[in-house]
Amino acid sequence: MPDTEAAASDSGSNKDSLSRIMLVALSVCLVCSIVVSTAAVALKPAQEANKALDRKQNILRAAGLLAADASVGAGGESIDELFASFRQVAIDLETGQLIEGFDTAGYDPLKAAKDPGRSLDLTPEQDIATIGRREDVGLAYLLEGADGTLDKVVIPVRGYGLWGTLYGFLALEGDLNTIAGLGFYEQKETPGLGGEVDNPAWKALWPGVKLYDGSGKPSVALVKGRSPEGSPAADYEVDALSGATFTTKGVQNLVNFWTGELAYGPYLKQLSNNRRG
Repeated sequence: MPDTEAAASDSGSNKDSLSRIMLVALSVCLVCSIVVSTAAVALKPAQEANKALDRKQNILRAAGLLAADASVGAGGESIDELFASFRQVAIDLETGQLIEGFDTAGYDPLKAAKDPGRSLDLTPEQDIATIGRREDVGLAYLLEGADGTLDKVVIPVRGYGLWGTLYGFLALEGDLNTIAGLGFYEQKETPGLGGEVDNPAWKALWPGVKLYDGSGKPSVALVKGRSPEGSPAADYEVDALSGATFTTKGVQNLVNFWTGELAYGPYLKQLSNNRRG
């Protein structure tokens, strides 16, 4: 009997110990979750500010107004001072019309593209950039002179490469047919191969490339062997990335998709007509 009582006592003690351990563990988890949640809420404004700053920097770099490794302008201007020259607009990508009064500050095109109620489901034939869905409302950034003349237009672009989606900005000159620059702020391509989309030497090949052919169709081509200088085809060509066939094709497709009829093409066409008018 004493042995039985001792065993029962040990069993009760073990249960108490286990209960205390579980209580301590749960308490620690609760405290940690509160700390993490509080930190996330407290850091959110700073994260949003950094995100906005990064977006501005990439737009400025695509437009050629900020060097790749610089955090201020050539004249010492801050990012905000440089970006203040741009006018952000919202566009109905189906019609090409500006949307007046749209809250561009609180709008995320990438989130909208995931919402069936705010995006277009692309067919395989339409989806040359392999993005799945295209948001109904797109954003564009206009750089205008003091007299109101259009200097540059910057649009966001994205499309699938080899390992994932490339996200970036394409800048056009005021004639809306000459590329001013192209840059990517997020990509997962192979370093030394497709990852060369970030190489300043390759990005320097883009300014001056023509976008639309005589019929108004986006005709940028990334090729291994450039056409002879002075030939009509040479105006639309950029050197392909060596050893990166899928990334090269992806970049070509995303540029031609986002400047085409299913994306910013109707808006750019109307903008061009308005300039001539």
